[in-house]
Amino acid sequence: MRLTQIIESLLFASDAPLSAADLARVDERLDEDTVQAIIDELKAEYEAGERSFSVYEVAGGYQLLTRPEFVAVLDRYQTVPQPAKLSMPALEVLAIIAYRQPIGRAEVEDIRGVSSTGVLRTLQDRGLIETVARAEGLGRPLLYGTNRRFLEHFGFRSLEDLPRPDELPIVLRSRTVAEQPAAATAGASMPPPAGGPASTSELLPPDAPGGDVPAAEAAPVAPPGGDEGPPATAPAPAAR
Repeated sequence: MRLTQIIESLLFASDAPLSAADLARVDERLDEDTVQAIIDELKAEYEAGERSFSVYEVAGGYQLLTRPEFVAVLDRYQTVPQPAKLSMPALEVLAIIAYRQPIGRAEVEDIRGVSSTGVLRTLQDRGLIETVARAEGLGRPLLYGTNRRFLEHFGFRSLEDLPRPDELPIVLRSRTVAEQPAAATAGASMPPPAGGPASTSELLPPDAPGGDVPAAEAAPVAPPGGDEGPPATAPAPAAR
């Protein structure tokens, strides 16, 4: 077997991103530099062949995902798995945590102006946030942060791929910004994460212009030359 075949088969079979170190452990001929070279070769091959999928870097690893331009096509078929979308309150809380982590429930509620206990529980149940520490104040309240699943769901390589807060149509930074007219932030859209399979439009309000379908809402890709294959992930991978 050729090394490219070995790497491709692993990416095809995995429902989660695989790091270069993970892939290198499979064969004694492989090391991380060789894996990176093979990934680049596969991406070039898929691009040249105009395939409907490619290899994307997600959450510190690599994953075989449907190209974002095919998501609308896959959405037409009920047989394609469709993960439940997050509600707007859930997206608001998730965005606040992503930019302010570690952050406690009280501070989240102070920013939003409404109770967020149920939303935090939902995000924990979805595996998008987790408790990361306890604050030093009275009662030592829990502090929340995002995790690897969050990166996978939105197609980020790392938290450094998050758009700048001033590019978001929802307020994440301070009360001062929150008190500014809505027009100051209306219409701003998140750019797609560098090298990611889709944009972060799921973090945008539904009426925000310029949003497209995130990879999390995509469905399985067809394998090279054949039957049903791996799904597009979320910016998580979609359910396989």
